Amino acid sequence: MAGTDSYAEYVMELLEKVGPIQGRRMFGGWGFYFEGKMFAIISQGQLFLKVDDITKPEFEAAGCKPFIYEGKERHVQMAYWTPPSDASDDAYEMLPWARRAIDASRRAALKKAPKKQPREKKPPVAKKAPTKKKAPVAKKAPAKKKPSVAKKAPAAKKAARLKRS
Repeated sequence: MAGTDSYAEYVMELLEKVGPIQGRRMFGGWGFYFEGKMFAIISQGQLFLKVDDITKPEFEAAGCKPFIYEGKERHVQMAYWTPPSDASDDAYEMLPWARRAIDASRRAALKKAPKKQPREKKPPVAKKAPTKKKAPVAKKAPAKKKPSVAKKAPAAKKAARLKRS
């Protein structure tokens, strides 16, 4: 862990029986993750473990204290509680409490995960058939000229006109 302090290193050793955990600096303290989910924090030099409605009564019965910070207008209680005092210095005593915290973090992640709702399928849109190229049109033969009638000579035209009149 880059930038570790001695208490964070101690907590990592205390929690190592749980399995592979990662510690990261955050907000002036530390966050500890198992399988990508945060289950413990160090704030103000104190270790806190994640709780939920299922595990909170066990922490209360063991005399644990909640993590409370001062918000802008009031005190805010978070879903993290101290472990029992006898577990704070013994990895074997810490193990069941850390597992409870990991279980609480998993349940919290499931609640936050958006439920996948089946999408309404849109009716298929009829696709236009691709335009077909027209078959090449056979070229027409040039029109044949009608046999020409012999033209009358201009003098013959005048004679024909005179006869009509």
